[in-house]
Amino acid sequence: MAKDKFEEALKKLEELVKKMESGDLALEDSLKAFEEGIRLIRFCTGKLDEAERRVEILIKDGQGNITPAPFPRNEGDAV
Repeated sequence: MAKDKFEEALKKLEELVKKMESGDLALEDSLKAFEEGIRLIRFCTGKLDEAERRVEILIKDGQGNITPAPFPRNEGDAV
């Protein structure tokens, strides 16, 4: 999984959720899907935490303080 990208893991997670929500899986298959989903969630969470740390490093001011600021919005962005 370490080589997988965040987007790939998220897509796999979405597919697992759809399968589980369909109600067509046997109990054992549901448990396997649940275990795989937990693994994917942990992977995605780790990647998001890593990205957050990188962003915080980039927005530190000269004194090392992190000053929260909203992302600039493009005119075409939805609210």
